[in-house]
Amino acid sequence: MLHTKGALLSVDVGGRETRTESIDEILESYVGGRGVATKLAHDRVPFDADPLGGENRVYFTTGPMQSSNMSFTGRTNCTSVSPLTNGLCSSNAGGFVSRHLAGTGYAAIELTGSSDELVVVHVTDDGVEFEPVPELVEATVPETVAYIDDEHGLGADQTAVVGPAGENQVRFASIMTSEERAFGRGGLGAVLGSKNVKAITFDGDSEPDIEIPSSQMEIHREAATDDHIMKRQGTVAVLDLANEMDGLPSYYFSEQSFDEADEINGDAIEEKKYKKGTCSACAFACKLPTRDEDRGVETEGPEFEVTMAFGSNSGVDDIVDVMKSNELCDRYGLDAISAGNTVAAYLESEDEFGNADLIHDLVERIAFREGVGDELAEGIARVHDELDVEDWTVKGMDFAAHEGRVLHGQGLSYAVANRGADHMYAVFYSQEYPLVGNDDAYPPSGFEGKPKRLIEKENQMALNDSGIVCKFSRDYMTPERYEALFGADFEDLLAVGDRIVTLERHFNNQRGFDRSDDTLPYEAQLDGLEAALDEYYDRRGWTDDGIVPSSDVPA
Repeated sequence: MLHTKGALLSVDVGGRETRTESIDEILESYVGGRGVATKLAHDRVPFDADPLGGENRVYFTTGPMQSSNMSFTGRTNCTSVSPLTNGLCSSNAGGFVSRHLAGTGYAAIELTGSSDELVVVHVTDDGVEFEPVPELVEATVPETVAYIDDEHGLGADQTAVVGPAGENQVRFASIMTSEERAFGRGGLGAVLGSKNVKAITFDGDSEPDIEIPSSQMEIHREAATDDHIMKRQGTVAVLDLANEMDGLPSYYFSEQSFDEADEINGDAIEEKKYKKGTCSACAFACKLPTRDEDRGVETEGPEFEVTMAFGSNSGVDDIVDVMKSNELCDRYGLDAISAGNTVAAYLESEDEFGNADLIHDLVERIAFREGVGDELAEGIARVHDELDVEDWTVKGMDFAAHEGRVLHGQGLSYAVANRGADHMYAVFYSQEYPLVGNDDAYPPSGFEGKPKRLIEKENQMALNDSGIVCKFSRDYMTPERYEALFGADFEDLLAVGDRIVTLERHFNNQRGFDRSDDTLPYEAQLDGLEAALDEYYDRRGWTDDGIVPSSDVPA
């Protein structure tokens, strides 16, 4: 089975010590990326670790496909215990950093401990340097990237940076790479901030020699020549469809459609797009560099999730205002989905929907924990009572844009996902709009056949995150192509994904998670959800309470 190569580099940022060790057996069993990081975290992070304490660890990992020239492979994984959900969380970023991380020669990089001063950690194939950077306290992401470039000649695509939000331990702070790509969901930027690590850089020329089958070029050619709407409009292309299905969360989830959707839809974004944007080696080029010269706004995006959070869910019908919110989140290092939804909760409490000036002010206040921003920085699950609004989260993570009240399989996915209400954990919404062919589609309503398919999708997405292969490759990565690329039967590859999901669940079980956490704020509206949960657990081999039996914990 194809897998990445290299050692584990462990970096103690408190003791300023490093060591390397072989993890060949883990690589052979878990491929790379999320799989390897999940296994390492499961075995090395104490089950009772404080997410913001020195005993928590952060893992950066790549996969074997970073040695390819194939589209959809310019991605990197980051894994830690989330301060937002309190469970194990892997987050995945695009951009260009993956090849630089691979160039260090390490299969995985682990950060442990906590520094007594703000530092940048420089990782190269020659060793590790710790650089105190008191001048970067509360510096923005662009300011930090500029410093690293000026002082070390390292570009934005060689960095993983936290902004003020990470330093101030905002529970949904992101880690930014290439300035505008985010390890977004789960607040892993706050974990780096708690370790007093402002940035980690990657440099080297020691990429492992991994032979990738020639079938990679078939996929690359198809990605280059396909006339796909995402090449023009990114994920925002689905906004109109969601709205037509009464499935676009609006006004802090109180409504499911937005009358002004045409002001923030894919066409509106395409009008502001001024060039192509892509990730490393990818000919699909679905990113969205956008600008509005009249108002001086320039950003990358927003994608569909952010257009929902800062658009319809906040009652905003001006695409430039949404672009500005996106730009501020990237600048300060915030997960734009959670930031937008949390702001929307505040707007609901104050009857201020549509107030863009207030929204932009709140984003900055959250990043610096100023005034009400200090309260909102804790996230919806921790502040909804004080705001007197509903808790629109699962396991502490707020919802993505794909509406589980309409797409019932996606609702089930939100409920059981180890990461919380995140759409990318299984990407089940693609089956229900549908964005796939009729043979793979399911009716939006009901649960018939969906628990079994959800497990397959979760396992496949875990494999993608280990490869690492972008999830937008779904129209190109057939079972036969997985087998050709990874040199294993597709069922054996899905078994890798099964082990990853099971390890995540077991880790979270040890932290107190069980069936009572697999809930939805609207579960009463979904007839058959409890039976679907029963079937899901049974097919996974877990108990009726959603717990992994000790005898079934993967080696």
